[in-house]
Order: sequence, then C-alpha cells, then structure tokens
Amino acid sequence: MITTVTLNAAIDKTYYVGRFDAGKVNRVPKVLATPGGKGINVARVLRQLGAEVKATGFVGGKNGEFIAERLEQQGVPNDFVQVEGESRLCLNIIDADGASTELLEPGPEIPEDALQKMKVKIRELARESSLVVMSGSLPAGVPDGYYAELIREVKAEGRRVLLDTSKTPLLRGIEAVPYLIKPNEDEVKALLDPDADAEEDLCRQVLSLHNRGIAFVVVTLGARGAIAGVEGRLYRIHTPKLQAVNTVGCGDAFVAGMAYALERGFEPEAALRQAAAAGSANALTPEAGNVRPEDVERLLAEIRTERIEA
Repeated sequence: MITTVTLNAAIDKTYYVGRFDAGKVNRVPKVLATPGGKGINVARVLRQLGAEVKATGFVGGKNGEFIAERLEQQGVPNDFVQVEGESRLCLNIIDADGASTELLEPGPEIPEDALQKMKVKIRELARESSLVVMSGSLPAGVPDGYYAELIREVKAEGRRVLLDTSKTPLLRGIEAVPYLIKPNEDEVKALLDPDADAEEDLCRQVLSLHNRGIAFVVVTLGARGAIAGVEGRLYRIHTPKLQAVNTVGCGDAFVAGMAYALERGFEPEAALRQAAAAGSANALTPEAGNVRPEDVERLLAEIRTERIEA
C-alpha cells in the first residue's frame, strides 16, 4: 500500500467558460468539483493506475465531509485528521483558449493537538505502507519544518518518503533526507539559484541536491519533460508534444507514476518513463489528478530518456 499525505486538502472546482472577463459577470456553462490538494491528486492517480492507496491529511467542516465521501466513491480509502473550520475551496477558471486562472483559499488553521495526532497517524500508516508520498503546501498553524518531522516518523519505520512541496517547507524537508523530491523548474531555482536559466545550470542543481543523500531528485520542466539525478547519474526525460486539455495536476500525476513504479521495483529509467507517461496523460483529461490507463500505456512508448553528462 502507498499512503499519500495532503495537509491542505481542498475541493477543486473547475469552471469552463467561453471567455473570462475580469470585472464583469461571467456565465459558467460547465463546472467540475472533486477532492483536491496535491496528495489527493496523487492518491487518485495511483488508484487509477491500479495501486492500493490510502489518503490522509487534515480536513474540516462540510467541505471536509465532501472530500472524504467523494474519495470513497472514487475508490480511494482515507483516514483523515478532523480539524475545526472548513477545508479550502480552490477555483480553476479555464477559458476557450485553454488559459487557466486559479484562485486558492488558505484553508483552516491547524492547532497543535491536530499536529500531534497527525504524527501518530503517519507512524501507524507507515507501518502498513511500502512508501509514503507527502505533497503540497502547509496550512496556517503548521510550522515550516513539519514535513521534516513527518519524514523522520516514516523513516523510523523503515519506509521511503517522496516529498513534493516548495519554498521553505522543501528546504526544511530536505534536511530529513527524503527518498525523492520533485520540484518544478521555478521551485528549484527559487530554492538554489534564481538566475539559473540553462539546462546545464539545472543539472548542477539536481546533482547538488542529489549529493545531499536524496536518492531521486527530479526537476520537472512542464511540456519539456524533466531532468533527474539517480544513483549518481543524470537523465534527461523527453515527452511528446500534446494537445493539452488541462495541465493542472500533471506534476501530481508524475509523482503518482513514480510512486507506482518504485513500489513495483522498476529500474530508474523505467520509473522515470512511467512517471512522465502518467504526468503527460493527466494533461489529456479535463480534471486535475486524473489519468486514463490506456493513455499512460500509449504514451509510455513515446517517452524517451537519455543519459547526460554532468
């Protein structure tokens, strides 16, 4: 089993509009609402790929009830820590040209007792899991080093952790040496060198992080693929050109594909191709954190990896 952790769970609502005019009344002919937050997206894609998965994190209020109930309907068992207040609502407005405008609520403030309950729950779930995926932002009340605390709880049970976050929580999380991190290009630049532009610079950054003891360091580059450092080697992952429907959640699907592959013992290059295929497949569906297995299988044949020199 794979456990996913979403500390700032949400309801993701996607509005499809013919044209979005700021400052005016906009009619919305099509609306999709689904449980969201990066870890929840990972859990849903893992389930679609055929993995056994359980989702945890913080939820609150009626929105929290919707998140838990809808996940069960989607075949994703969950074991959340309940908090006061309402889980956040995140809006994604997509116009006819495919342009995306996101409005993200902050979510409830998490009290100290809930933080302690989560640490106990993570330890319990880690014992049942082959690996644990931690994804997304931290809600109010959660200290920047909390991911590092959770990583240490999981590692104490001898399990691997995949971490996908950004800014200070990523910097602090790295201190606990997770098994894998997956910043995107902007996130790794903000972390190490805002002036880095060339891929050679990104390669050096990947190796710098890899040399800190992190087994897998993957920097995703959107439609351009990814750069990865694995076992002292650098790889460039090339993805096919796609007619994207919705790019929100592609990074989460990438992480899900990687977790799926690692649990099954794939070799590094095969794991990277599986991850890239899942991330690309997400772009072909209207909802974030969704893939069609047949798309993943088809795209696998179109993903190319090459070994590159540092």
